[in-house]
Amino acid sequence: MTEPNKPKTIEEFEREPVPKRAWKGWKSFLGMYAGEHAAGTEFVIGPLFLTAGVSAFDLIVGLLIGNFLAVLTWRYLTARIAVDRRLTLYYQLEKICGKKLVIFYNLANGILFCFLAGAMVTVSATAVGIPFDMPMPKLTDTMPNGVTWVIIVLAVGAVISIVAARGYATVAKVANVLSPFIVLAFLVSGIVALGQLNVSSVSEFWAIWGEGSDPFPGQIKYTFWHVVIWSWFCNAAMHIGMSDLTVFRYAKNAKVGWTTAAGLYVGHYMAWIAAALLYAAFLQQPESQAMLANGEVPSVAPGPLANNAIGIFGILAVIIAGWTTANPTIYRAGLAFQAILPKASTFWVTIIAGGVATIAGLFPAFAMKLLDFVAVYGFILAPMGAIIVFDYFLAERWGFKSQHAEISGKQFNGTVLFSWLISVGLFYFISVKFGIFLSFLTLPAWLLSGITYAYYSRYKQGIKTL
Repeated sequence: MTEPNKPKTIEEFEREPVPKRAWKGWKSFLGMYAGEHAAGTEFVIGPLFLTAGVSAFDLIVGLLIGNFLAVLTWRYLTARIAVDRRLTLYYQLEKICGKKLVIFYNLANGILFCFLAGAMVTVSATAVGIPFDMPMPKLTDTMPNGVTWVIIVLAVGAVISIVAARGYATVAKVANVLSPFIVLAFLVSGIVALGQLNVSSVSEFWAIWGEGSDPFPGQIKYTFWHVVIWSWFCNAAMHIGMSDLTVFRYAKNAKVGWTTAAGLYVGHYMAWIAAALLYAAFLQQPESQAMLANGEVPSVAPGPLANNAIGIFGILAVIIAGWTTANPTIYRAGLAFQAILPKASTFWVTIIAGGVATIAGLFPAFAMKLLDFVAVYGFILAPMGAIIVFDYFLAERWGFKSQHAEISGKQFNGTVLFSWLISVGLFYFISVKFGIFLSFLTLPAWLLSGITYAYYSRYKQGIKTL
């Protein structure tokens, strides 16, 4: 075979259902979700909860409930649709939206995932830079702070991109190997931080957050419902946004969706609390106290926080944690871009996605404002997932045609675009106009998008309304 016609070496089934020979058991997903969600973001999000002035009850109970709602969503929506149709998010949308419309969505989706992965490149870089005495990004920083920072970010991004480009099997393998180390690091660092804070009882542990406090400058105050809703929808793009159709299409059955609990209750519960303890201990340092006295906010850079607690072990944990989050995120972004260019090699398209993520990682704002960024990207992408959910569950029941673009041969399904834009536009306007926390509006936007799509599909297809 000649070189120009050389087939892709990595079989990812981008435009066909995953065959039975490629299905994977729960162990593959357990490791991947534990690695992805007990990972780099946790080192940032935990401290940011402290800067939001959250109380002990709101944090501990709110996370318990919010994460449970997220697990249910993954199990009964995402995993169910994924194992039935076994298609990537992008190919599934193409069947509903048409090729021309899905290009726009795939581009937006891929870019947003690259930005999220970029935040994880930033996380790893804060640990790599410690031996080089690199100035760490501050909570208010948006731009690169020096040549050393740029070089380290580029090196970290290159390694992460290569791993992601090797395909799902490699991503899952890396996560399985490294996730136990990361989980242990969070547990140990949390215990050490408790010792640094002189905590010896449950009441003293509870008193770290107490009844809450005023938020740090530039942050908003988080209440119980902020914690519940944000923890439910911080991964909205993955579950109600259906991005993890791309991952769960490999699952043997929908019950594999329960493996997300391993990631959430180890990562989005234990690890967030442990990372908050790291920051609480860091705030007790003389340098931090001096900054607070001057009205400044001590850095939430994960590398120094972990180093302060457990030294080189903490540095390694932060580096690896950033990798295990960025790897599957870049993998998803690569598939989004590959859906735009179906003839392109998945490997090289993923390398390009990694390059975009690395460039984004140069700018600390994506990591330092992670609570806000995650809320925005979930809010934007989730309503498109509602199109898939309502198309899957209601098409036959309501009498309109499922996957209408494929059946009709349409290249552009205007019903989908209208439903997506009206829901995002309306509720974003409400958020800005009335100052409502954006995550509170994610579910209403999702429901409006799905309902609008279902009713308008009936109308466009000449079917009487209910």
